[in-house]
Amino acid sequence: MITLGFFSIVLILVALGALVAIFYVSIYNKLQYGKTKIEHVESLIDEDLRKKYDIVLRADDVLKNQIKAKKDYLKEYVALKDENISNFDLERKLKQAENIILNLYNDNNELNKNENMIEIVEQFTEVDEKLTAGISYYNKQLNILNAYIRKFPNNIVAKIHHVQSKPFFDGKDMTDIEINDFKL
Repeated sequence: MITLGFFSIVLILVALGALVAIFYVSIYNKLQYGKTKIEHVESLIDEDLRKKYDIVLRADDVLKNQIKAKKDYLKEYVALKDENISNFDLERKLKQAENIILNLYNDNNELNKNENMIEIVEQFTEVDEKLTAGISYYNKQLNILNAYIRKFPNNIVAKIHHVQSKPFFDGKDMTDIEINDFKL
C-alpha cells in the first residue's frame, strides 16, 4: 500500500514536471519565432537601405554628368557608407538625399528627359514602398514580441535566454522612463 502511494506521488510529480517542461518549451519557441520574424524583416530593411544608397550613388553620377554645376549636391550622402549610424538615421539621411534629387529632377528640364533619372525616380518610389512596409511590419512584430516578453511567466523564460525587448525602428524605447524620445 505504501509503495502504491509513493508510486502515485512520483507519477504525479513526473507528470507535473513534463507539463512544466512542455509549457517552458512552448514559451521559448514563441520567443524564438518572434525574434526570427524580427531578424528577417531587419535583413529586408537593410537590403532596401543598401538599394536606396546605391540609387543615390547612381543619381549622384547622373547629376554630376548632366548638371554642369560646381556644387556637389550629394557629397554628404555619398560619404554615409563610412559612418557608423543606425538604420533609422541612415533611412532619414537617404530620404534627405532623395528629396534633393527629386527637387533637382523637378526643377531641371534636362533631367526630366534623362532616361537614367526617370529610372532612378521610379526606383526610389519602389524602394520607398518596400521600406515603409518593412518598417511598419517590423514595428508591429516588435510590439507583439515586446508585449509577450513583459508577461509572466514569459519574462522569466526571456530573462533566462537573454531575450530583451528592443526599441522600435525609430529608436523609441517605450519601456524606459524617458518621455522625450520622439524624433523629428
